[in-house]
Amino acid sequence: MENKITENTLIMEAVEKNPNAPEILLGYGMHCLGCAIAHGETIGEAAQVHGIDVNDLLRDLNK
Repeated sequence: MENKITENTLIMEAVEKNPNAPEILLGYGMHCLGCAIAHGETIGEAAQVHGIDVNDLLRDLNK
């Protein structure tokens, strides 16, 4: 699936692929969209920094 979000997907690309991504990220306590690093940080990197299980996050982002 071409639009699948992976741990290597940049945060801003995830938002382009899933319009609900900002709400999902906020639900996990990730306020990444307001962070300048978001443009160059992957979902996996952000999950690790925030102590979030990347598999749970990817499951929700790809619903």
